[in-house]
Amino acid sequence: MNTMTTSARGHRHPGRPAQISRERIVAAALDGGNLDTLTMRELAARLGVTHGALYRWVPSRDALFDMISEVVVDRILPADEPTGARWRPWLARLAWAMHDEFLAVPGYATRVARPHRHNPGSFGRLREAVIGAFTAAGVGGELAEQSWYIFATSTVSWLAAQESSLNLGHSEPRFELFLDSLLRGLPARAPGAVRPVTRRP
Repeated sequence: MNTMTTSARGHRHPGRPAQISRERIVAAALDGGNLDTLTMRELAARLGVTHGALYRWVPSRDALFDMISEVVVDRILPADEPTGARWRPWLARLAWAMHDEFLAVPGYATRVARPHRHNPGSFGRLREAVIGAFTAAGVGGELAEQSWYIFATSTVSWLAAQESSLNLGHSEPRFELFLDSLLRGLPARAPGAVRPVTRRP
């Protein structure tokens, strides 16, 4: 009689934490379906593990979104640094990357647009990079910070509205028109201040 157990043969029991990794969790979460409605039980089923095993790696949906945001921010941040002559094209590239990556994951833009605790690591890096672009544009301190608020909330809100198919008229919303109008109004300036004329590269 063969008394060798499944474990002794080298196969792991279903649901063992060793079957999971950060990369597998994020890949499974991004693999189809609406991220905003994804439950931890559904994610565990996608991974082929028990609900309890998943919670040893990811204690909550907030922690799951933290993992996902780290991956998304890694994908959207340009590799180069913004410069004084190229800060606006740099922001445009970032915004288009946000457009492509956010809308590629159903439910992600909607989730990010809602009030909640954002991952201080991933979104902190995004914030610092965008503030760096506005600093390169010649503003600093509070105005650079306010410019970040305007850029981030406007872009994410536009993407969330696009994702929810909000019908505001007959023509299809065009991101390039939105982005051009947004960047023309940035960086922020104090009320009544005259905006310096800058040459568009």
